[in-house]
Amino acid sequence: MFDESRTTLQLDARIRVPRRADDLAIRDSEERFRAAFMTGLDACCMVRLSDGVFVECNAEFENLFGYPRDEVIGRTSLELNLYADSADRSRAFDGLSTDGHVRDVEMRGRTRSGEPVICSLSESVVPISGVPHVVSVIRNVTAQRRAEEERATLQAELQQAQKMESVGRLAGGVAHDFNNMLSAILGYADMALDRVERGTQLYADLVEIQKAAKRSSDLTRQLLAFARKQAVDPKVLDLNESVEGMLKMLRRLIGEHIRLDFTPRPALPPVKMDPGQIDQILVNLCVNARDAIDGAGHIHIETCQRAVDEATADGRPGLSVGDYVCLRVTDSGCGMAPETMAHIFEPFYTTKGPGAGTGLGLATVYGIVRQNHGHIDVASEVGAGTTFTLYVPVHSGEVTGAQEADRCSLAKGGDESVLLVEDEPAILSMTARILEALGYHVLAAASPSEAFRAARDHGRAIDLLLADVVLPDMNGRELGRRLGLAYPGMKSLYTSGYSSDVIGPHGVLDAGVHFIQKPCDRNALAAKVREVLDGT
Repeated sequence: MFDESRTTLQLDARIRVPRRADDLAIRDSEERFRAAFMTGLDACCMVRLSDGVFVECNAEFENLFGYPRDEVIGRTSLELNLYADSADRSRAFDGLSTDGHVRDVEMRGRTRSGEPVICSLSESVVPISGVPHVVSVIRNVTAQRRAEEERATLQAELQQAQKMESVGRLAGGVAHDFNNMLSAILGYADMALDRVERGTQLYADLVEIQKAAKRSSDLTRQLLAFARKQAVDPKVLDLNESVEGMLKMLRRLIGEHIRLDFTPRPALPPVKMDPGQIDQILVNLCVNARDAIDGAGHIHIETCQRAVDEATADGRPGLSVGDYVCLRVTDSGCGMAPETMAHIFEPFYTTKGPGAGTGLGLATVYGIVRQNHGHIDVASEVGAGTTFTLYVPVHSGEVTGAQEADRCSLAKGGDESVLLVEDEPAILSMTARILEALGYHVLAAASPSEAFRAARDHGRAIDLLLADVVLPDMNGRELGRRLGLAYPGMKSLYTSGYSSDVIGPHGVLDAGVHFIQKPCDRNALAAKVREVLDGT
């Protein structure tokens, strides 16, 4: 596929046209050449060196580019628009000019219908009947290149998965013990605040201890979310309602100098997600957008529905063919360069100054989206802001009503019997005091064997088992199973500093399992206990 737009004078000196040869031998050689040319497995074509006009092509050439032979002969590659990139044409010509041939030059071609093809091009200048021609052999390598791209994508996904698994192991290794300690700090700080007069320095000091413990808890929670080790309790819900319920809090979070708008798509189909995870996504994306805006600015949230086909899903990890609800967050901030965008979902990667960020916000969003079988796209340009688009699969089912008011209301207690099993003495004592203050009759045990004895000595029905999952000799789930045989009406609530001790595949709670993550404050514990006892 010769470039007829370039001069060929420098080639003429290199070509020796035979002037004295046996005509019969030449004719026989040319016939053999023609037979090989026409029946070749690769696409072949021949153009005159002087003007670049096609004089011959084989059947594979017709199949590759979609032009019948009679439309090819007498025309040029420019007239047929066979090259998708003129640089490929120039590169092939430069090789012919220098060496009289080129080998395996990659070219991006275009078929008659406009479909792109990737080809490996080899060309040589040969005399045909005393006239210099360029013979081209063109191999279609489109499938091979796409396979290589897919392998590269899979390799990148594997490396990302391995990185996430490493972070998950790291987080899991410290989460249980670390969150146990934070539970004790938060619980005792809560109880101490009840006995200290507001406005005193001691009260202020205790509040700071409480805040520091909660921030520490958030770090571990974000690590577990990124690694998809966070326990989730999915509900079928309307994403529009979830976003609407967060707008007031988000506006307080980002400040009055930044305008926050929301454009919901009407009649949005439901999704199945943990409502708390949606809150995490919105907070992290909006905080990230706020930090990218210098001075006044704008954040726009919108929802939409999108049907994903094979072409759209190709090359997007976690995205498969089907219907999705999209959540899009756009900001008017400083934007990002490509080299920054390549790392934004990595844990601990941040462009903020020391003390301004942990580098876990976007990593958390990434982990949550993948945990929910979705995908996240990012588009950004320096000086032109950033847009994050999240894809979450559509779910068919009834929508669970908004739970925000219930979650925020002050939990009440009760007079039921609660068997509390916790092997950490400080947490056992603290939790027993919290439950007793709420009016419950508490049986406290530091091990499964103590729990069996306490239940036996109690002699009456046990309404709720509240047990850590990780216990000596027997895990909390097994303890609950055995006690359930003796007390069929008993409800169970499990707690742990590391949610993978209790969750099922992909971080989703097993059906019928109630779980509360350590550390939690008094109100969260009281609300969860009441919820399980009431069966709500």
